[in-house]
Amino acid sequence: MKQGDHKMQEGISLVMSEDGSHTLFHKGLQEHYHSIHGAIQESKHIFIEAGFRFAESSNNHINVLEIGFGTGLNAMLTCLAAMETSLQVYYHGIEAFPLKAPVWSSLNYDIRLNSSMAKSVFGEIHGSEWNIINKLLPGFTLLKTASRLQEVQLQTSYYNLVYFDAFSPEVQPEMWTGEIFARISDSLVTGGILVTYCCKGIVKRALKSAGFLIEKLPGPPGKREILRAVKK
Repeated sequence: MKQGDHKMQEGISLVMSEDGSHTLFHKGLQEHYHSIHGAIQESKHIFIEAGFRFAESSNNHINVLEIGFGTGLNAMLTCLAAMETSLQVYYHGIEAFPLKAPVWSSLNYDIRLNSSMAKSVFGEIHGSEWNIINKLLPGFTLLKTASRLQEVQLQTSYYNLVYFDAFSPEVQPEMWTGEIFARISDSLVTGGILVTYCCKGIVKRALKSAGFLIEKLPGPPGKREILRAVKK
């Protein structure tokens, strides 16, 4: 990002992670959007491999809910993964503070993936209107909701898969409570899954209190473990 672009969304700066892909740094929260050890490899490991690939084996239509839409990286990778299959994907991303165009357009994910399709998909995802259902591709429908999760009415027993990608419990403790996870549980079908990068004890306890069965999985570089939770 050019120095002048920082003024277009104060408090957000571009950072190069160790795999050559960008992450963002939120000055106010003092936290990165993705792992500094590798943004793309983290998203692929947690949300695509542990989440989407796991869910696709038992579904021909997947409703995905992302808490913390952020850079749109998880949405783009999910769309690209869906295009490799015959799956129909409905993707609902919730974000309280949407990124402005000078920020998201500076991200280098298409370059790192060496994919013109990634560039097209990423542009379509960010160029689509907020709070309106957009059919981006024959097999991928997107709804981006600009709101706090606490203010969104989630459909009951609807989602098959949740990407829980909020900022950490240290900076957003209100997002990692048993009450929040109970709401998410209500929105999931029985057997639906939630994946997240955070494996802290308070998160595991909150998920268990909401009725989830939790499983610790090996993490991506820089993170020992991640969590996958299944609604009983």
